[in-house]
Amino acid sequence: MAKGYWIARVDVHDPEGYKDYVATAKPAFERFGAKFLARGGAYTALEGQARGRNVVIEFESVDVAKACYNSPEYQAAKAIRQKYATAEMVIVEGA
Repeated sequence: MAKGYWIARVDVHDPEGYKDYVATAKPAFERFGAKFLARGGAYTALEGQARGRNVVIEFESVDVAKACYNSPEYQAAKAIRQKYATAEMVIVEGA
């Protein structure tokens, strides 16, 4: 079964408030076995509009990645994130 990946591109508008998102999202990530492959860090913009924060998270499968996103734990975190950041997120199937 192919792995599933969250790819998130984020502009954080309030770094202090964003810390609440990170803390609230942690239980969902732990519950669904999330493995962070990239989290913030330096990047090189090649094409299109870049965002300040880029995140890649690996899950056991696309179904698990979707279940994490749709979980009550993550939905609570998402509500916080949306107050302090603008994001684009997709789930992709691994090769």
